Amino acid sequence: MDIFAKCEQFTQAADARKAGYYPYFIPLQDTEGTEVVINGHRLIMIGSNNYLGLTTHPKVREAALDAIRRYGTSCTGSRFLNGTLELHEELERRLAAFMRKEAALVFSTGYQTNVGTISSLVGRGDFVITDRDDHASIVDGCRLAFGEMKRFRHNDMADLERVLASLPEDAGKLVVVDGVFSMGGDIAPLPEIAPICKKYGARLMVDDAHSIGVLGEGRGTAAHFGMDDDADLVMGTFSKSFASLGGFIAGKAKVIDYIKHTARSLIFSASIPAANAAAALAALEIMQTEPERRERLLAIADKMRKGYKALGFNVGETQTPIIPIIIGDDTKTFMTWKALFAAGVYTNPVISPAVPPGMALLRTSYMATHTDEQMDRVLDIFAKVGKEMGII
Repeated sequence: MDIFAKCEQFTQAADARKAGYYPYFIPLQDTEGTEVVINGHRLIMIGSNNYLGLTTHPKVREAALDAIRRYGTSCTGSRFLNGTLELHEELERRLAAFMRKEAALVFSTGYQTNVGTISSLVGRGDFVITDRDDHASIVDGCRLAFGEMKRFRHNDMADLERVLASLPEDAGKLVVVDGVFSMGGDIAPLPEIAPICKKYGARLMVDDAHSIGVLGEGRGTAAHFGMDDDADLVMGTFSKSFASLGGFIAGKAKVIDYIKHTARSLIFSASIPAANAAAALAALEIMQTEPERRERLLAIADKMRKGYKALGFNVGETQTPIIPIIIGDDTKTFMTWKALFAAGVYTNPVISPAVPPGMALLRTSYMATHTDEQMDRVLDIFAKVGKEMGII
């Protein structure tokens, strides 16, 4: 069979385009952070991970421009060879201090951070244990590792203990969880996870892509629970609160040095350009000096959770600025997305396999720079569309 036959038989995207319900790869003509323009149509953006609203912050913009003026637009090489700048190492030092870890290592993307870290640490005879709702980059890191992957039911501590108890006592074990789950907005129960890991001799890695800058004085989930020392490794990404592109892993210096010399996604990828590193550094400084941004973000999230619940929407177990509007049916989810889009609200429709079957939802997320007027407008539009679609 021709290997391209599957491409000819793939019609889902074309069918959705023809039906007018294709919601992906939509080009933005302009973006001011909280609002975007698409084909001349202005929408309130509640589908972005720009949690602190720093992508348009003057200090972040200027830092990136200054870096381009000095270093140019690319490092044209991997960190391993000619692609490490002093700027990268300064960022790593500052991140390690911020995260209260011995060392940090910067990768080119958050995805590569998880893939490289997990695949380098989990070797033959080792086990990596993941929550069933973990991000795809964690799953792919497990697939590339030579060890064996085990999964436990979402935030189910009895099932986590069952899995760990079934593994050989002398085997290497790494438990990997999202700190904040990217679709449900719920928080991993680290106070329960950490003792179970210690009981069975497992190390704990926390993907804090959606919680750094948001929870725990900006340091993420472990800090949120007062457990900085209980997460052996903490992963972060620059494409959310840091208003840039890249990722990092932080932990013990010996562990970070090992990853630095064995992670294929680091060694065989070009390093982030100076502009991205400088933007992340500027964003980090703002996180530390402007806590009112985080406070504003959490206040907006609280307002919107209460608002959606009062209207009768199902928002699941969210505790964060990620607020899912759970609809269940795929077709109704796409129809609701289209109606909201036409009314001036940008959301992200999510269906299986990104969420379990029957749990189709609209993923909404919020920024510190959203205004109360914008949020009131969003709730008014949701109320109208929700009733029209028979959701509330």
